[in-house]
Amino acid sequence: MSPERRRRTVHEVRRRLGPQKVSERRACRVLGQPRGTQRYQARRPADEARLLKEMRRLTRRRPRFGCPRVHRTIVASGWQVNHKRVHRLWKQEHMQVPRKQHRRRRLYGGSENSCVRHRAERVNHVWSYDFVSDRTEDGRKLKLLVVIDEYTRECLAIEVARSFTAQDVVGVLQFLFAVRGRPEHLRSDNGPEFVAEAVVRWLQQSEVGTLFIAKGSPWENGYVESFNGKLRDELLNRELFLSLEEARWVIDRWRIDYNHHRPHSALEYQTPAAFAAGCVLPGFATLSPPAHSRNHGPRFSHSEWYKDRG
Repeated sequence: MSPERRRRTVHEVRRRLGPQKVSERRACRVLGQPRGTQRYQARRPADEARLLKEMRRLTRRRPRFGCPRVHRTIVASGWQVNHKRVHRLWKQEHMQVPRKQHRRRRLYGGSENSCVRHRAERVNHVWSYDFVSDRTEDGRKLKLLVVIDEYTRECLAIEVARSFTAQDVVGVLQFLFAVRGRPEHLRSDNGPEFVAEAVVRWLQQSEVGTLFIAKGSPWENGYVESFNGKLRDELLNRELFLSLEEARWVIDRWRIDYNHHRPHSALEYQTPAAFAAGCVLPGFATLSPPAHSRNHGPRFSHSEWYKDRG
């Protein structure tokens, strides 16, 4: 129990029983507390105001970050402060992030293609891709194709369009294979764009194995589902997109920030890009892929980029 808490306890006992009936000495003796706690005055470090200002700046920039992630970010920026001090200020200033309502927990799927049974063991071992839906301000649908590397947690692509066909999915994969190298396996659900004959046949020709999870079991594709939750919580729920072009620009900037600046707890609070750089063997380093959004980098789609190079 902290000295401040002990002082309040003795004060409350004397207030309830009457200060004329119970002396401070007797209350401390009964409660087993040293009398020195009643004269304790907390001394705050001189830099506490600057630390609190830095914490508020971070929470304004990243309102969905919790206390552990804020502490890691502050330490990485040069502060020498332990987690207990940050946590005290966090609670004192009521900076807690509102908790989302947790859904009923499910058991992991039992299929051989689940992320638990077939786990990524190296870079480009297993990629995952999935679709996320949103809308622009005028109510028209947005569809986001997300591709991640399960081992490094890097987001390789977030392609934004009104709709996707199987050929569009192939075009995105062609671009990523050209600039990143092909994975050994590609995990997905059983959506029509993923099980389409054009996609499956092209992956077979590229010698990439397909890992289709069990139907109705999204938890078997846990890595990309976890990423989708972060994408929606930290970006889609906070932004109002006025057009398709704006959505592409904002989402691609968030993807770059996620890869290069956002610490990932599963990687011991390294960024995905820093973790991936540590996985590259000397003499085998490759250039980072260029911005792949249709609105940035090449002024044409991935499929056009691939056809233009044969």
